[in-house]
Amino acid sequence: MTIQWYPGHMAKARREVATAIRWVDVVLELVDARIPSASRNPVLGELIGDKPRLVVMTRVDLADPDVSRRWIGFFARQGGRAVAVDARSGRGLRGIGGAVRELAAPSVGRWKKRGVRNRGVRVLIVGIPNVGKSSLINRLAGRSAAKTGDLPGVTRAQQWIRTSEGFELLDTPGILWPKFEDPETGLLLAATGAIKEEILPLEEVALFLLKRLQLTYPRALAGRYGDLAGEPEDWLEQVGKGRGLLMAGGRVNVAAAAELVCREFRTGRLGRISLEAPPDEASAEGVDNG
Repeated sequence: MTIQWYPGHMAKARREVATAIRWVDVVLELVDARIPSASRNPVLGELIGDKPRLVVMTRVDLADPDVSRRWIGFFARQGGRAVAVDARSGRGLRGIGGAVRELAAPSVGRWKKRGVRNRGVRVLIVGIPNVGKSSLINRLAGRSAAKTGDLPGVTRAQQWIRTSEGFELLDTPGILWPKFEDPETGLLLAATGAIKEEILPLEEVALFLLKRLQLTYPRALAGRYGDLAGEPEDWLEQVGKGRGLLMAGGRVNVAAAAELVCREFRTGRLGRISLEAPPDEASAEGVDNG
């Protein structure tokens, strides 16, 4: 299965980012803490280049805390910087301001040498759809400054937001890339809600989730849906039957069971779960916290 979603506004946003990157001091690259690798857009990486960047792992409240700590260590070993935040509660936001000022110091110094002293630190915020950019901006700005929503593709136009710390934030629409080299990347993005459900084979995404969780968080999975037995292709039937998702004649509504699995994963009903471990460790199958 190949999952692709690259509407026209994303191509336009890519061009806008390429232009804006020249005028900012620091880039905040937002990734989903549950899939920090799959949610990094390689196209954005190319556009950012050598510009100082801070990787911001969002939705950390939904991710396995131990795995998130390991990811921060991974980024540090790669020579980068990363922080984990929960934009809804504000946890972790304090680490952003200090890191941004430190990363921006060389650029600010160059501006001061040119006689520009009242210019705020300019920060570009980039990431894939539905990674929490607008929610983070609202937290940093201390007000409802950016349009927010739970669906990918809410932010369509660039807008500058000034914060109380003197930062000037530039929000950009979420951007995916035209082709996923690894089919699993599409499944991971679909599982976390970065791709609109209207174009998804949701049953396949749900089955992918069940298989992954059976390997990595079997106790959490069993605690929610009971022991899934037999072939994986039968698991959605078992979930639907256990939850009473039945149609006329007693048949299981497999589509409803698939929607249930995806929704309960995305909202944390299955617990705090990470679908990827750092690549310098074991594969995702080594996440296992039960």
